[in-house]
Amino acid sequence: MTTLYGIKNCDTIKKARKWLSDNGVDYNFHDVRVDGIDAATIEQWVDQAGWETVLNRRGTTWRKLDSTVQEATNRDTVTALLLEYPAMIKRPVLDVDGTVSIGFKAEHYQTIFN
Repeated sequence: MTTLYGIKNCDTIKKARKWLSDNGVDYNFHDVRVDGIDAATIEQWVDQAGWETVLNRRGTTWRKLDSTVQEATNRDTVTALLLEYPAMIKRPVLDVDGTVSIGFKAEHYQTIFN
């Protein structure tokens, strides 16, 4: 089973969804803002990809955080932070039968699905 996690109006999500559809990949889309996300799922992503990969530090949500929160963010605190601010999850998160890939590059998706 393939699930794409993200936010519907994100440009990178739109590119990933288009790629999946254009290449005939059957997938479910899970909007982390609308559908929510749970701690166990975030923990799985962090375990596989590393917390620094899962956390999007380039977005406005991260930049608006108080610097003390930013400085205190680490492996032990990142799950709670991402539960509170799901927009800070780097997008997209692609889960193919439990194996996670974060970010979108057409070439990488091609290797996953070939």
